[in-house]
Parts: sequence; structure tokens; C-alpha cells
Amino acid sequence: MYLPDLFHEQDFETVAGLIDAHPLGALTHIVNGAIVADHLPFLFDAEANVLRAHVARANPLWRDFDSASEALAIFTGLDHYVTPSWYATKRETGKVVPTWNYEAVHVYGRLRAIEDANWIRALLRDLTARHESPRPAPWALEDAPDDFIDAMSKAVIGIELSITRIEAKRKLSQNRNAADRAGVIAGLEAEGGESAERMAKAMAALDTKA
Repeated sequence: MYLPDLFHEQDFETVAGLIDAHPLGALTHIVNGAIVADHLPFLFDAEANVLRAHVARANPLWRDFDSASEALAIFTGLDHYVTPSWYATKRETGKVVPTWNYEAVHVYGRLRAIEDANWIRALLRDLTARHESPRPAPWALEDAPDDFIDAMSKAVIGIELSITRIEAKRKLSQNRNAADRAGVIAGLEAEGGESAERMAKAMAALDTKA
């Protein structure tokens, strides 16, 4: 992706946090010369430098991907429209245009399919724990009959992306002056709503970090 230095996020903990907070990735890969995309919830194993997921056995992805080509998993974080009306520069010169602030992580790597029952069971347990743990009464694989989980596990195939490179972008008005950035944050806060409020907090945190 187009990645100007101002928007290039290189802090590993921040990038890992973006993937963890927005784990549903669009996995793009090549099948018979054509681009195919699947949307999968991933787990990022930073120590092993891999992304892990699973697909239905009926999904041709695990049989048809081109192992000689890189695959790409795309994760989208916060995003929000930015009106030029929020800029101090609008009142000063009028030379402003609309834009869109957003976060994105592109993870490249080589795919492999995994049919090992123990690997799949461990992945399902880890995925479940990741998303159930914040709940007051977390559901676990052990809450369902073992033979049922065995049957469900046999209906899926593990997918692992061995990471070759990561590109991360956080376009949060870093290209605007301090007054314009303050205007965007104030505008987002006044607009309200979860999307606007989360973007305002991310921009404010970036300013504090700087």
C-alpha cells in the first residue's frame, strides 16, 4: 500500500495491538492466476511469527492456494471521515479538502494447510479463549459434548501464514498542523458516536506520545 513516512507505523507493540483488536482479516491469495479473498478471524503468534486461522473443509482455499506466491492478510482498524470544516486552516485560507483517517495492517507470508487434529483443537481452544475471556461467564470448548467438538473439528482445516513482512499504516492527520489536528479532535468529540470518539482518542494518544 502507499505508505508515506508520516503514516508508517513501525512500533511492533502497536501493530500487534491493532491485529489483536481487529482480528477479522481479509486473506487474499492467488488461485489459478486469479485473486481470491476470504474473511477469517486470526490469532497472531508473535513469537512464532505466524498468523493462525481455520476454514471450513468445504472451502477450497486450503487445497487451491498457490504455495509459490505470497498471500496477504489485511486488517482494518479505526476509520472515520474528516470534514475540512474542522480545520483552523479553513478559516484562515479556505485551502482545505475532505479526507479519511484510518488504520490498516498488511501481513504478507506463505500459506500452509494443517489437518492435524491436535493442532486444530488447540487453535479452536485458543481462539475461543481469546474472545470469550472478557465475558462474565466465558464459554469453553469443554462446555460442549466432546464427540460434538470432535465432529466440528473434523469439519475444519487449519491455516497458517508464515510471515515474511508486515506493513502498517496509521493515517491520523499527522500531516496537519497542531491547530488543524486539535480541530479534528474537537470535531470528532462533538460529533459523538463510538467511531468518532475512538478516533478522537487515538489521535489524542498519538499527540501525547509525540
